[in-house]
Amino acid sequence: MKSNILSILAITVAAWSAGPALAADAGASLTRDQVNAELAQAQRNGDLLAHAEAGLKQNEVAPGNYPAQAALPGKTREQVRAEFAQALRSGDVPVDGVTGLKANQLAPGNYPARAAAQAASRDQVQSELSSAIRHGALPVHDSV
Repeated sequence: MKSNILSILAITVAAWSAGPALAADAGASLTRDQVNAELAQAQRNGDLLAHAEAGLKQNEVAPGNYPAQAALPGKTREQVRAEFAQALRSGDVPVDGVTGLKANQLAPGNYPARAAAQAASRDQVQSELSSAIRHGALPVHDSV
């Protein structure tokens, strides 16, 4: 019983001490003025949440109250048709609505084989591994 209380106490102290440290690291790159400017911009654009449960922003609930968002350039009708024709030729179109399998997965013999990716050499893999270890992208354990 005593060890459970000590464990809970230790976890609580660790959580309380780690919270401010994490918060300080997360906001270290922005100044107070930058944060206030971003908040003012979000208020003007309506990018703040209006309904947290639905995940809707204010400009989605009442779009007439905010300036129109710039539309992203889309693809032309011809580009979409060309991509669809290529997908049909290669079998990259889902045909099974239940499993989501594509035509080239259900009947691979009906479609051209895909080119295999070039495998990395042993030296390349070892250099990538040592680079990942040096940069901290891969955990290192003494038992390995």
